[in-house]
Amino acid sequence: MIKSRLCDLTGIKYPIIQAGMGPFSNNNLGVAAANAGVLGLFSTSGLCNKDFLPFVYNDWIKSAEANPEDDIIVAMEKMLKRAYRLTKDKNGIFGINVMVSAELLLQAQIIIDTAIRVRAANPGMEKHFKVIFTSAGDPVPFREKIKEAGFTWMHVVPSVKGALRCKKAGVDVIVASGHEGGFHTSWEPVHSMILLPAVVEAVSDEKTLVCGAGGFCDGKTLAAALVMGADGVQMGTRFLATQESDFPQIWRQGVVDAGDRGTLVARGFVGPARWIKNPRSEEHAKNTLQKSPGCYLGVPDDMMSIDMNLIMFELESMKAAYDGDKEKALLAAGEAVQRINDMPKVNDLVQTMMKETEDILKGVQTKMLG
Repeated sequence: MIKSRLCDLTGIKYPIIQAGMGPFSNNNLGVAAANAGVLGLFSTSGLCNKDFLPFVYNDWIKSAEANPEDDIIVAMEKMLKRAYRLTKDKNGIFGINVMVSAELLLQAQIIIDTAIRVRAANPGMEKHFKVIFTSAGDPVPFREKIKEAGFTWMHVVPSVKGALRCKKAGVDVIVASGHEGGFHTSWEPVHSMILLPAVVEAVSDEKTLVCGAGGFCDGKTLAAALVMGADGVQMGTRFLATQESDFPQIWRQGVVDAGDRGTLVARGFVGPARWIKNPRSEEHAKNTLQKSPGCYLGVPDDMMSIDMNLIMFELESMKAAYDGDKEKALLAAGEAVQRINDMPKVNDLVQTMMKETEDILKGVQTKMLG
């Protein structure tokens, strides 16, 4: 069986991280992933969108067994206790994904403080709730809080520069996210085949692990990551298209049906986003080019001057996905859609993927070195 340092560090069986995919709910997917032997990550940023994205917020609350009137602290506690209850008997390992961007810094502090308190107050939870995964901001300010609480700390970056910042902060696992990734994609189009080995060379050592993200979806891509020196991979789009996924059915089916050259990049709330190609996303790409060209030039929008019609288009399109309206829906997904053509159960996906990875690595050794 394939193991890696990621398995040794976290206690997972297989070197795979199920991506947080915020702000969307994955409270059911995270349980299924943890119970399948990979790291299940629960998105938390949906809690910060009660007014901006109420349909996302309501979906998160419902799947967390919380109530709409709960504040962030109470809702987080209910979600974590549910996750622990549903994973402990199968030795599932899970964590939370927390966006630490400047806009969400206060909420991030509340979420992380709550996570630390809840784990400490529930004996046995520390054997399962092991990871805090930060994203979309500077990791350095969170060093003492996360490390002193005894969590394994992960952070995602799109560049070697970002990885070096994580190294300075003392992050345990640095996830190098290539431009193939879905929804929140990087401002600069550096893809995984270049980014991952560069980050491995820059920061990987006995204290710092590196995983790849962006385009990883099967045994072939996991094998490639391991050969390039990674300790594992993170997958979002591949887990999105599973039977236990929390995402709306038209979204999951959209991933399966996308096919060759199935995505494009356009605006997406906080910067460039990768969407499944359809008439709606093609219209959005044209509008992005005309009204927010900085999305393609690496220049963030000035929210005081941006044409708000773009924002309203995105909001309407995201709500359409939850309403099942194919004509108006924008469906975020990574380039991996080209390699996804089914919707398996999470455990079946993981088992098939690991067997393929083992067969490939054995075959390479036999063919090339035998």
